[in-house]
Amino acid sequence: MNQYLEEVSLKLEMLRQTLRETEAQGIRLRGTDWFAWVTGGASNTVLLTAETGIAEVLVTCEDAWVLTDEIEAQRLVDEELPTNFKLFINPWANLATRESFVRDVTNGGQVFSDCPIPEETPLPRSFDIHKSCLLSSEIERYRQVGKKASEAMTEVLLAAQPTWTEYQLAGAGAEALWKRGLHPALTLAAGARRLPLYRHPTPTNEAIGSEAMLVFCARGSGLYANLTRFVSFLPLGARDQQAQLHRQVAEIEAEALDLCHNNIPLNTIYNTLAKAYEQQGFPHAIREHHQGGTTGYLAREIIATPTTTDLLTYNMAVAWNPSLPGAKIEDTFVLHEDGSLENLTFDPEFPSVAIKGRLRPVPLIR
Repeated sequence: MNQYLEEVSLKLEMLRQTLRETEAQGIRLRGTDWFAWVTGGASNTVLLTAETGIAEVLVTCEDAWVLTDEIEAQRLVDEELPTNFKLFINPWANLATRESFVRDVTNGGQVFSDCPIPEETPLPRSFDIHKSCLLSSEIERYRQVGKKASEAMTEVLLAAQPTWTEYQLAGAGAEALWKRGLHPALTLAAGARRLPLYRHPTPTNEAIGSEAMLVFCARGSGLYANLTRFVSFLPLGARDQQAQLHRQVAEIEAEALDLCHNNIPLNTIYNTLAKAYEQQGFPHAIREHHQGGTTGYLAREIIATPTTTDLLTYNMAVAWNPSLPGAKIEDTFVLHEDGSLENLTFDPEFPSVAIKGRLRPVPLIR
């Protein structure tokens, strides 16, 4: 049973305040991100690749409903939902009864939705800020997700072998995440040959060889832990050039982390990263891969670009992922109200070095 009743009550009140201010009659939340947010981390996901799930939330000034079908209802009640919600169950083959119910309880009035159908209105932009600024209970859940994801990563790279294929490496990553109750929303893997060629290396049947990269976007309680790690099967002296690339990408990332303060526009951080690449001798690298941005209930809530003026604020999570050919760095941080950055995906068992006062991962030498 979901235990976050107070958190959910606060969120429902925020939604109802919007209804009172706008005189709209309802708010429908269908996306996997919004469903998890409003329910305190419950899941409406069955098909992992779907952006919407098998249930949705309808909020009115008087009530809060979970709308689902008769296939899913009992499991949701038993295993997912807090008691803040009533349930409307439609026959799985008759979705029209759900739409009729919504019209009845909203008196045919204006309805906001994150995935609006005809005659519905997109959510106000302010809702995105509410979703991105995490409550203390959300941050505590996020810590647990980050810890599990980083431990899964370490487990896999300690077991990996040069003869493994990229499929095997990614599959071992997915297994390690599932074992800990996390969704493997993304598992990228590349071995020695493909590492310098592609920034987003989806796995292949090629053996990883002398080194490999593994990337996770791991989802738990609706929250995404994003991290990248490397393993090398070469002795230290044989990889001096590669070690230098990893050092440079960490120094580039440090410029972004140093700028993570309240009310900093994301494009300011992007532009700082562009200058950092130039200073490291890679003036075009910023064009070769997105650099990350804010995260939370999506792998990236907002990706930073030269024109992204959205502000970073307290209690938001960020995941920057600068990269160079064959080198990349990524962790998930939350910006606290005291100005500190907490690394949610740090694993003390994985090798690291201090970069501008922060412990940052380096390749695991096997």
